[in-house]
Amino acid sequence: MADLTLDTARKILDAALAKVVEMKLKPMAITVLDARGCVKASIAQDGTSLMRNEVAHGKAYGALAMGLGSRALFKRAEEQPFFIDAVNTMARGALIPVPGGVLIQDQSGALLGAVGISGDTSDNDEICCVAGIEAADLKASTG
Repeated sequence: MADLTLDTARKILDAALAKVVEMKLKPMAITVLDARGCVKASIAQDGTSLMRNEVAHGKAYGALAMGLGSRALFKRAEEQPFFIDAVNTMARGALIPVPGGVLIQDQSGALLGAVGISGDTSDNDEICCVAGIEAADLKASTG
């Protein structure tokens, strides 16, 4: 398993935050997890709502736990709601199956972790995730 360094996690976070500012989005929370699911970096902009950090974590955790970007989890939740509900029950409610959780892969496709963002629309959250990952010269898998 390849490692996601703190330096790389901070690059992802900083670039994602720069995209948030560039797009003039609502205040965001951003969480970067390594392949084990441990938090490598996390921030919340001034003015985020109370649960925003937990939602960002849940998007990244869900993507990592299921091996799919959270856009794919969203689609699966629409097609198989009982399955996603059952998995989320097993995960003690930790999965947030909506866009904004993106897998981080190196150039060979090895899984390094996931980034989750929450605060604006799910589509905008995902755009910022991808921008952060690509700025670190890594591959983003949205699902």
